[in-house]
This record gives sequence, structure tokens and C-alpha cells, in this order.
Amino acid sequence: MVLELETFTTETALDAATELHRVLASRTHRRKVLGQEVLVPGQLGEALQLPQIIRRLQSKQQRIRDQGLDEFRELWPTLSATTRDKVLDAIGWYNPKELDWEDKRSNRRPPVEPDTPGSQR
Repeated sequence: MVLELETFTTETALDAATELHRVLASRTHRRKVLGQEVLVPGQLGEALQLPQIIRRLQSKQQRIRDQGLDEFRELWPTLSATTRDKVLDAIGWYNPKELDWEDKRSNRRPPVEPDTPGSQR
């Protein structure tokens, strides 16, 4: 699911950036330290300057929050579809058009037959 950039507000971008940082940190890498193999959390979030973007989105000054929002909007399309989906699922966003009929979140109404008995023409 591709989210339109215009739908991100400062609050939703903060949620998504925080979750993205968690998703990227959950990726581990094996490294040898003093001859022993250890698992190290992923550093991609730091390389993408996510902590800085998150701090800006949390700022009390509107100008700085807007700058963080712009930076996040530039970053979002560069992420893989899998990573974006993980983030959106974690923050509870979904596309109602992609939901199954039985899914309670779909809010779909049953189709109305135009030629049902008792209907007025």
C-alpha cells in the first residue's frame, strides 16, 4: 500500500518515524568482537538521520516541526514497500479498499440490487 505524502501530518509522521526507527533497529547483523560473534542492532535508522527527524517532529517550534515533516516526506518514498508496509501495519494504518469483506474495519455496505421486489421505480 502506498500512502500519499499529503496524508502525513506532523503527528502521523512522528508515529511513522518512531516506528520506522524501531523496525530498522530490529534488523540485526553479526559482527566479530574480540573473536566472538555478536548480534548488533541495525544502524540504518541512524544513517537515515531518523533520530534527528524525530527530534524535529517533537519540537515545540512549528518551523522546526515543519522541517522534520518535510524531511520525513522526502525519506518515505525511498523506503522499500516491505518496510513501509511494516511501519503502516504497526501504527494501525490500512487501506479500506484492500480489506476483505469479512474484515470489521472495511465498513463496506452490501450492494443494493436495483430490481428488488417492493422497490419503487
